[in-house]
Amino acid sequence: MLGVDACEFGGQVLELLWLTVCYRGLMYDKSDLPIEEEEYERNLAYTPPAQKSLEEIQEMDKDDESLVKYKQTLLGSLRVNADPSVSNIQVTRLTLLCDEAPAPMVLDLTGDLAALREKTLVLKEGAKYKLKIDFKVNREIVSGLRYHEVTQRKGITVDNASLMVGSYGPRPESQEFVSAARAAPQGMMSYGQYVVKSRFIDDDKVVHLEWEWNVAIKKDWD
Repeated sequence: MLGVDACEFGGQVLELLWLTVCYRGLMYDKSDLPIEEEEYERNLAYTPPAQKSLEEIQEMDKDDESLVKYKQTLLGSLRVNADPSVSNIQVTRLTLLCDEAPAPMVLDLTGDLAALREKTLVLKEGAKYKLKIDFKVNREIVSGLRYHEVTQRKGITVDNASLMVGSYGPRPESQEFVSAARAAPQGMMSYGQYVVKSRFIDDDKVVHLEWEWNVAIKKDWD
């Protein structure tokens, strides 16, 4: 059928089924389970807060000295970047933190995102690592930032994960999110290349950045 005999076709189906189970079971520990965005919000009965500008928040309760000082500690007293041509959220870098990796595994998200599809990060089977995202908040407070990714192999989705990053105020310096520890899949059938489709979104479903990248699971780092 389409140039593939029954035995080969059956083997491919079994491989894809195994990959789905393997990836879901091994890619995340129990404290960092992959979940759908909608299911995540439903399970937590999460209701996004009403959006307020930085100026509105700074103007609230101006007579309460202790509250004013607390807000200045959290938010700062000045707007960081009032240039409307600059995005409020700038996602700058994605890094796989792995102590045993022979070299840094970094994706620069400030350049040509299409070029990332030509780059592959290599993970040794079973390697423990964390996902780090660097980003900047330039003008307004953003609530409920979330990192979402869909992982595919051979065109089949083998994982769908959503991680809560949190709410952040503007800062002149870069801010970061680090996930819980993960473990790469293990075993000969897990070897190969995976396509990861990532996006950074917030409570209002605004997609601040979308990109695709590749991960290859290998027996060794070479």
